[in-house]
Amino acid sequence: MNQIKRSPLSTLGYNFVPSEFLPEGEDEYYLRNKQNRSGTNHRQLNALEIEILVRNRNQSDDWNKLLVAEDFSPELVKNCKFFGLVRIGKLEPCYLEYHNLRMPVGLYNSTIISCDLGDNVVIDNVHYLSHYILGNEVILVNVNEMSTTNYAKFGNGIVKEGEDPSIRIWLELCNENGGRRVLPFSGMLPADAWIWSRYRTDQQLQEKLLELTQNRFDHKRGYYGKVGDRCIIKNCLIIKDVWIGSDAYIKGANKLKNLTIHSLPDATCQIGEGCELVNGIISEGCRVFYGVKAVRFAMASHSQLKYGARLINSYLGSNSTISCCEVLNSLIFPAHEQHHNNSFLCAALLMGQSNMAAGATVGSNHNSRGADGEFVAGRGFWPGLCVSLKHNSTFATFNILAKGDYPAELHIPLPFSLISHQVHLNRIQVMPGYWFLYNMYALARNAWKYKDRDKRIEKIQHLEYDYLAPDSIQEIYEGLAILAKATGISFLAQDEDPSGYAFDHPAELGSALLGNQDPRVGWVEILVHGWENSKRPIQLIKVQDAWNTYHRLLVFYTVSTVSELFGVNETTDWDELYALIPEETIKWEWKNVGGQLMPSGVLSNLISEIKDGSLPDWDHIHSQYSQLATEYPTWKVQHAFQCLLAAKGLTKGLFDQNHWDDFITDAIHTRKWLSDQVFVSRQKDYMNPFRNMVYESDEERDIVLGALEDNSFIQQEKRDCKTFIKRLESIKMPKAS
Repeated sequence: MNQIKRSPLSTLGYNFVPSEFLPEGEDEYYLRNKQNRSGTNHRQLNALEIEILVRNRNQSDDWNKLLVAEDFSPELVKNCKFFGLVRIGKLEPCYLEYHNLRMPVGLYNSTIISCDLGDNVVIDNVHYLSHYILGNEVILVNVNEMSTTNYAKFGNGIVKEGEDPSIRIWLELCNENGGRRVLPFSGMLPADAWIWSRYRTDQQLQEKLLELTQNRFDHKRGYYGKVGDRCIIKNCLIIKDVWIGSDAYIKGANKLKNLTIHSLPDATCQIGEGCELVNGIISEGCRVFYGVKAVRFAMASHSQLKYGARLINSYLGSNSTISCCEVLNSLIFPAHEQHHNNSFLCAALLMGQSNMAAGATVGSNHNSRGADGEFVAGRGFWPGLCVSLKHNSTFATFNILAKGDYPAELHIPLPFSLISHQVHLNRIQVMPGYWFLYNMYALARNAWKYKDRDKRIEKIQHLEYDYLAPDSIQEIYEGLAILAKATGISFLAQDEDPSGYAFDHPAELGSALLGNQDPRVGWVEILVHGWENSKRPIQLIKVQDAWNTYHRLLVFYTVSTVSELFGVNETTDWDELYALIPEETIKWEWKNVGGQLMPSGVLSNLISEIKDGSLPDWDHIHSQYSQLATEYPTWKVQHAFQCLLAAKGLTKGLFDQNHWDDFITDAIHTRKWLSDQVFVSRQKDYMNPFRNMVYESDEERDIVLGALEDNSFIQQEKRDCKTFIKRLESIKMPKAS
């Protein structure tokens, strides 16, 4: 049975905060007065103003509780009901216009309970407005219900005074069992969510992060909802416990409940028709429209949900877009694209710059005796059309999967690989280095695109967008050993003659074969085991090309990172360069912390500082992210040199300026090759007869698609190539005396 309480009408709008939660000597308005920073001096109505208000069919339980600014025009208030303490700013005879919506300033046909209203607001046909503070020039039109409870948390995972901790709102990221759950909070970065979700055995850290989140907000009861200056809210049904920044535009939403919407004048938020958003944080610059359903979620800055997308128990990184899709229990780092109809039907951790093609499905829900497992993919993950994947699976950076149904779990450690299911051969094929050989245009353009589209106002975290970075380079370095071992084992297993090569184990043989460009490598079927949860092996193809490409990239990356560092430090001194090379081998393990790369040892120190209180709150942790980013260029150079010298069989003592000059020359050649590959891979689309057959002529094709020679990205790429080569010439150092 519904429990309906009956109270005297004279109490409507009062006793917002239960008496047991009021500090001694404070009334129910003490937090409201703290929140309202308008500076308006309100006064009581005079007799004439009350007479005009009554004549205009307005009602109030107590006209003495209706306070107004000095420039108040009672003629602009008609057919309204007021309950509790209501304070109104100035109302002037004018109208406000936004997107062809023209509404006269004033209060019309509305019920207003215990609210503060800014200057020159428009409130028309708002059936129930309770316990809100509105900024200046706010427009509220055709809203059924807009209210705030005394225990409102505005999407933050905290509890208020007197509440049981069991009611906290958690985000159950990365695992359907909730074993990696985190508390959402206003200002949460992807690094915060990742650290919290991963280190589950560190109970001290887990307790500390919960404490930091709870302490980030005042847990007193009685805060009002807020709507910032120049917000427009129209044609909405229910808005409850929502804090809205300035300049937001909300139209046609069905339900908004327990949210913070961080709209700013230069990074506005928009929420459109048919949306139902509950228990979430929406950061600045976000767009949510056309039937979106989101529950227990967080959206980082400048991300988008649209066209019926469903986002549940998930964190969406900045500058990302999800449309027409279903995403559950996922932690998604920045620069993610997911369009058309596809889904994450199992818990996923995607580490940025990912793209889900139409029909792709990650996980087959409930294909085991328990909740679905986890799915982890490095940066640049790209499942193609209608790809279906099983959990648990892991992928290295910049892996792309060709169309197909992959029947078993996968573990692919080689970066920049094309993975394809060859059904007629009953095996998975992996082509490492695919992007550089066949699709360089897409790889390079995506790196440029993600960086160009990074619209964050506060770039607290340094997000790595380059496809060559410490995470992918470490995988390239380790990939060389994988290729060598697989080649050697396969060579011997197929009874090929290894005479002429001295080796103690198959990896040495494989390295010699690949290093000498032995043509037999192309004849041998190179297989690996343990990469698929099945008895069948996985075949590696184009292994010699991958080996050569990986080596070229190690040289190019090292020279490139040095040139970047020198550009920052304005130095060309050989001794300073030489000093950057580690004296001893460092065991590098890079962590992708929400899109920001850092060595594992540095991350361990960060976690220790969180636990011992050196970083006492989330703001200090965020400042530390920024501080660590200043050391990143130096770490990159140290790591690059170690990987390169090890791959070349050199030590620091053997490395000299002659080697360095050779590396620069090789890097110049590689940069030209990469630039050429960008053009060649795009040119294929213009040479393909099946692509051209829908056009009457090449001229028509160029009008529709744009001429190849006019491609702005290719032109920019050529300019960047020339600039890079010119910069390399400047760091060729004079020989040491």
